[in-house]
Amino acid sequence: MNWAWPTCYQLRPPIGDLGSIDRTTWGHVRPTDYPRSVPVSLKYAVVERERRYVLASIPTGVTSTKEIVDRYVTGTRLRLREVRQGDSAVVRKLGHKVRLGKGPEEIACTNFYLNDEEWAVLAALPARKLRKRRHMVARDGWLVAIDEHEDGTLVAEIDDADKPSDALPGWLDVVSDVSNDESWTGAGLAR
Repeated sequence: MNWAWPTCYQLRPPIGDLGSIDRTTWGHVRPTDYPRSVPVSLKYAVVERERRYVLASIPTGVTSTKEIVDRYVTGTRLRLREVRQGDSAVVRKLGHKVRLGKGPEEIACTNFYLNDEEWAVLAALPARKLRKRRHMVARDGWLVAIDEHEDGTLVAEIDDADKPSDALPGWLDVVSDVSNDESWTGAGLAR
């Protein structure tokens, strides 16, 4: 007997303008394929305003390091994240991200923490993966997350919270600003 995903799990195009979908992604719906601005209640969401920069090196001042595996569920805006802390603790969660503007710099993010059984069910869904080591740097009043990818690429994330800014700490060795580049989002980097 041949096994197949139940109909409810099979890839469907996103709701919205279906003519804008680039079908060359072989079944993967890219973040840009969804409507740019979605009317959304922020009752349970946290708004993230992130800037991203490719770095030449990891600065001094790392306060913690975590191993992260992200699974971007095919055809959705859902991300499964497994975080392994330095003390071997494992945190698993399901995230849902909705863009609030035209680009990736402002999103509403909702997370649900999962137990082992829930994780096993959701991890069986088809997804693209991204593995990284996240270094947290707390220095001179800044808190910067620096993701070290498997190929050695370093990407810093700065969350501006409620105060959008262009300011950068002088000790951050920036190669380029990729804040508005879709290919440098987590979903863009996942394979």
